[in-house]
Amino acid sequence: MKGEAMLQLDNQLCFPLYAASRMVTKLYQPLLEKLGITYPQYLILLVLWENDELSVNEIGKKLMLETNTLTPLLKRMEVKGIVKRTRSKSDERRVIVKLADKGGALKQSALCIPLELLEGMTNQFPLERVGRLRDDLNALLKALSQ
Repeated sequence: MKGEAMLQLDNQLCFPLYAASRMVTKLYQPLLEKLGITYPQYLILLVLWENDELSVNEIGKKLMLETNTLTPLLKRMEVKGIVKRTRSKSDERRVIVKLADKGGALKQSALCIPLELLEGMTNQFPLERVGRLRDDLNALLKALSQ
């Protein structure tokens, strides 16, 4: 591919990634509304359900987000009673995030979300392709972050 063809939308890697991300997030929206959370809050919960009690920086590294993006999300989650934020005893500059009871309880309600999402896709996009795509995207993320 040379010249002006390189600038055609159909030849871009960025656009299908961007559009697919938006569409997948849109599919999550009604499922997450039932839980009273947004997609970014869901991602934070996924991290905390794996490892409760992490610093804001640790959550940011896992989600590839800056602390100035996470802090307002975490504040809203704290107001909703989903997480608790405290200062580290060893370093007051560090903010530690821990699941509140409501955040822990949401895990049970969220167990059905991945399956419900996949059920809507697997007719057109078989499960094994979904797994390969996830693996390829994770490899791309790793390559881009180095």
